[in-house]
Amino acid sequence: MEKKNHYVSVLFMLFSILFCVCLITANVLETKQIAVGPISLTGGLIVFPISYIINDCVCEVWGYRKARLLIWLGFAMNFFFVMMAALCDLIPGASYWTLGQSFHDIFGLAPRIAFASFIAFLCGSFVNAYVMSKMKISSQGKNFSLRAILSTIFGEGVDSLIFFPLAFIGVIPTSALLPLMFWQVILKTAYEIVVLPITIRVVRKLKEHEGVDVYDEDVDYNVLQVFNI
Repeated sequence: MEKKNHYVSVLFMLFSILFCVCLITANVLETKQIAVGPISLTGGLIVFPISYIINDCVCEVWGYRKARLLIWLGFAMNFFFVMMAALCDLIPGASYWTLGQSFHDIFGLAPRIAFASFIAFLCGSFVNAYVMSKMKISSQGKNFSLRAILSTIFGEGVDSLIFFPLAFIGVIPTSALLPLMFWQVILKTAYEIVVLPITIRVVRKLKEHEGVDVYDEDVDYNVLQVFNI
C-alpha cells in the first residue's frame, strides 16, 4: 500500500503544527518543578510525551523520511521561539512594568539549558523514529503497540540521559538527578501506554484516509537528508 511522493498532505501538515506547538509549550512548562506525591518532575511532562506519540504516528504512517522532516521542523520552530524569547528578555522593560524578573524566570532560558534541550530533543527524537522504522520492517508491520512503547523507552531514555546531565550537573545534587531522570522516562512511557488505544485508532484512520503504509526498506537514515521526503 506504499505510495511514494514528494509532497506533504494536509494531515501531515496539521500533525506538524501540533508537534511544534507541543515542543514550544513543553519548553515553557519545563520552568516549573512539580511534585507528584514524593516524585519531583518538570511541568513539561504534561505535554512533551505527546510529541513522541506524534513522532510514532508519523513514522508508522508516512515513514522515516517524513518523520525526519518533522523532527527538524520542530527543532527549527523551537529554536526560533527560544531565540525570540531570549531577545525579548534582553530588551529593557518599560519603566512602569514590574514583572521583569518573572518574565526572565520563565522565558530567559539559560544558554546551558537551551543547548541541552536542543541536543537531547534531536537525539531522542531520531532514536525514537529509527527504532520505530527498523522494528516495523523486522516485524512486517505487526505489533504496533510494542513498537510504540519500545521506541518511546529508547527515545525518552536517550533524551533524559543527555538533557539532565548537560543541564543540571553541578546545579542539582546527583542524588536527586538520577531519580529525576529515571521517573521522567518511566512516567513518559506510562503516558504513552495510557493513550495507546487512542494512538492505535489514530494510526488506523490515518492509513485509511491517506492510503499509505510506508515501509522504510530503501531509506537513507542520514539525519541530514532533510528534504529527501
